[in-house]
Amino acid sequence: MKIRQTDRVGGTDELETTIAADAVSGRAASGVLWLTAQKWATRLLGFVTIAILTRMLSPEDFGTVAAASTVLPFFFLLADLGFAAYIVQVNKTDRRMLSTAFWFSLGAGVVLCATLFLLAPLLGAVFRDEDVVPVLHALSLWVLLTAAGSVPMALLRRDMRFAVLAGQGAAAAAVAQVVAIVMAVSGFGVWALVGQSLVAPAITTVLAWITSRWRPTRAFSRTEFRTMATFGGQVLGVEFVAMLRAWGEAAVISAMLGLGALGYMNIAQRLVQVVQDLTGSAIVPVTQVAFAKIRDDRPRLLGAYLRALRLTYFALSLPLTLLAVTAPLLIPIVFGDGWGPSEQVAQVLALAGILSVGAWLDHGLFYGMGRPGVWFVYALIIDGLTLGTTFALAGFGLVAIAWGFLVVCIVATATRWFLTSRMLKTRVGVVARPFGFLVAAVLASGAAGWGVSRLTAEMPVWGSLVLIGIAVLVVHLLITRVLAPQVLPEALTMLARSRLGARLPGMRRWADGGVLSSSATADGVAGGEQR
Repeated sequence: MKIRQTDRVGGTDELETTIAADAVSGRAASGVLWLTAQKWATRLLGFVTIAILTRMLSPEDFGTVAAASTVLPFFFLLADLGFAAYIVQVNKTDRRMLSTAFWFSLGAGVVLCATLFLLAPLLGAVFRDEDVVPVLHALSLWVLLTAAGSVPMALLRRDMRFAVLAGQGAAAAAVAQVVAIVMAVSGFGVWALVGQSLVAPAITTVLAWITSRWRPTRAFSRTEFRTMATFGGQVLGVEFVAMLRAWGEAAVISAMLGLGALGYMNIAQRLVQVVQDLTGSAIVPVTQVAFAKIRDDRPRLLGAYLRALRLTYFALSLPLTLLAVTAPLLIPIVFGDGWGPSEQVAQVLALAGILSVGAWLDHGLFYGMGRPGVWFVYALIIDGLTLGTTFALAGFGLVAIAWGFLVVCIVATATRWFLTSRMLKTRVGVVARPFGFLVAAVLASGAAGWGVSRLTAEMPVWGSLVLIGIAVLVVHLLITRVLAPQVLPEALTMLARSRLGARLPGMRRWADGGVLSSSATADGVAGGEQR
């Protein structure tokens, strides 16, 4: 690693800060890559498992578990109360704080597990399916298992041990899927899916306790509890608002357009969410920790945020632009015939998804800065606006709802520019500038892909998809290289700094050079702001 020299007074402190910041950057890069690799591995294995299970289990079995699973996230949120998010971002932790968080989560998990068990008959009546009741009885253990592992998992995230988390998550998912297949072959029916749902969190929790090497004491501090509850309550509010908005949207669409329309919307949303999940799901957990560790050095935080914003826009806009162009070709392949109404909706939602990826990064920033309350107010307003827009446009059909959501995403993006610039103590234009190359790259590459799709309309579908993908990729890279020339070198530097990249030939030398250039970039941004 090359170390930047300094002639300033207090140069030793600055040198130590630079080394520490570079270490955080490298571990953050590794975290993004490891967690993304885990998502890909889990998704691919999941597709294989689903392909096998759908041949052994009935649609009713899947529906029963899906119905029972809808209530589980609410119970887990209440058990955790946002304490894990607090532990990840707080400056210092001690045994009393961690033990307080653990005993509360464990106690709440026991109470909520029992509550869910007792409420199972009522929920079964709501779903109009008696088979949901025994499934809920079993799945109530899921709340207890995840609550028990909340603090060890938070400590692993705080220490940026993302490779460990990714490995544990992938291993747990693989074992759980094997268990599901074995149980299905043995004739256990719906309980194969229940077993899969319980084995994964059980393994993850056990492994987290082993690798974190932390053990609670009997201490419980009311002062620490109040502090964590104040922070966690705001985190909890954000999650509840998002859930209520999703439920409200589903209720509006099903009531005004019918359950069939809700199904078409759900398929379009799932397609977009899978693309986002496989390319950007690691952003929030990694950036929250990384930003928390450098939040006291505002110039370096600003430089890190801008680099992360450019890379996030670049990495996620490419697959989502491709999806926006190819949705009419992909949906029949992935979901079969009969899903035509989902195609245009998916195209518009993919464009909206490009805008929303910036929210993932800002989410990590506000939580890492210890300001979840600001994000809660923002989420409350934007989610309320989204629900209101859905209600106002539902009479015009699903496509109109999708366009309305795109407009809301534009408003939300501009709003975050002001909030983020104030948080980082910089000008709005500095935060908004990366959006310019994003719009140009999406419009140009999307137009190129659309043109190729017209020219290859008579070709076999797979051949057309390949040519469209090449066109979108080439134009997107060219526009990015011209309008944001620093993005590609920053992406390579990020890869080189990671543990995965360090194993590739030639990456270590790039990392040595990249540390200097990235530090200079951060200082240059900060210096420009100060001037």
